[in-house]
Amino acid sequence: MSKLELRNLNKTYTSKIIPVKDVSLMVDDNEFLTLLGPSGCGKSTTLRMIAGLEEPTRGKVILGGEDITFKRPGDRNMAMVFQSYALYPHMTVHENLSSGLKLKKVPRAEIQQRVANVVELLGLKELLHRKPGQLSGGQRQRVAVGRALVRRAEVYLLDEPLSNLDALLRERVRADLKQIFAREKAPVVYVTHDQTEAMTLSSKVAILNNGYIQQLDPPERIYNHPANLFVAGFVGSPQMNLLNLPCKGRSAMLGDFQIQLPDIPTVPSEIVLGIRPENVRLVTSDDDKQIIQGKVFLVENLGMHNLVSIHVKSSHSPALTIRALLPTDQSWDSKEIKLVLPPQNIHWFDVESGDILR
Repeated sequence: MSKLELRNLNKTYTSKIIPVKDVSLMVDDNEFLTLLGPSGCGKSTTLRMIAGLEEPTRGKVILGGEDITFKRPGDRNMAMVFQSYALYPHMTVHENLSSGLKLKKVPRAEIQQRVANVVELLGLKELLHRKPGQLSGGQRQRVAVGRALVRRAEVYLLDEPLSNLDALLRERVRADLKQIFAREKAPVVYVTHDQTEAMTLSSKVAILNNGYIQQLDPPERIYNHPANLFVAGFVGSPQMNLLNLPCKGRSAMLGDFQIQLPDIPTVPSEIVLGIRPENVRLVTSDDDKQIIQGKVFLVENLGMHNLVSIHVKSSHSPALTIRALLPTDQSWDSKEIKLVLPPQNIHWFDVESGDILR
């Protein structure tokens, strides 16, 4: 077992520059963990501390029960795939794949066997005698992944490896990566700001912001049960509707409409309602609760659906906007429509802390 554990990692450059404040997590064998967050949240710095390229100011990196916090990168038996590919331009694909093993003085026969296995796995046979300048972006990325795989490392680290690829190629390579690392069964730590990569590749996702982990859960739980306002707003496209609403009795007031609150001990004066656009639906004859009404002012065609923006009817305050994914088989422009907010799909957040209330 090559369990990777981070304990209270902190990286402080100056009193004002602290990219990683307190990060603790665990990655088991056969787990694919993605560090996801906006630029400057601390995800790449965390990865570099795992790799040994940065020393933590505080905290520990534990691998297989051994404290490796201050071990040199070359002594950690980890393999890293960089955003820039980092291939040797003067070497062929075969030489790039085998160079690290030669430096470690791995026997020649074993090098040939490992390279042959990786070449077969990644479909690189026709490219072995080419140099990086003669390869496409996707081919270079496969070589970079192959160079990591031949090491048979205890942990694989990937730092935004798909960010230099165009959209179509990124989708294809992403599918390849998922299958490749499923076979390897070693812990994988993957850094990205792309939530699609995080949701499709990972068995667990750590959402980072301002140097802290906001939520660490499987992708489906991150999406369906966000821990706070930051996670709710960051994950999902189109973005979740997040509306600050005043409370009246046991209800929140959305324009002229009352939305029943969950069973919370104390009803605040104001609360944040969150609901994803795909969960906002048109009224049917069976609906009698959580109904709102408004006028469409913007329609965006997303292909399978229209993203429709509605001003909710309000007699006293400025109109609030709610967005819904609605069918493309009819026109919605300037229509008055009625919508339902299913209670099971509503998330309630505290205005002050941003934490989930339900």
